[in-house]
Amino acid sequence: MARKVGRNYAELRSRLSPAARARAKALADGMLREMPLQDIRRARHLTQEQLAETLAATQPEISKIEKRTDLYISTLRRYIEAMGGTLDIVARFPDGDVRINQFHALDAEESPA
Repeated sequence: MARKVGRNYAELRSRLSPAARARAKALADGMLREMPLQDIRRARHLTQEQLAETLAATQPEISKIEKRTDLYISTLRRYIEAMGGTLDIVARFPDGDVRINQFHALDAEESPA
């Protein structure tokens, strides 16, 4: 009789010590806090085509956005909002974090009069 290769995830997880489970959770949580754009899109179960339709763009344009390392803030903001999120920009200093709010002017420029 062949040995069963696949195992139930819950069974494997139950065999881990509480400390190992905590380490695994911390690692997974860290991975979820930092992702490239394409991984965020995939995690939200969206294709490049779907996002392109929402942004009135083309699939190749979405691909280019996801590959860029230098984006306009407005482009990044539209991309994130098309997935249902909001973009916050925070500066981190030794004595505390500061949320940059000068981009609220974009709201006023984009709002219909």
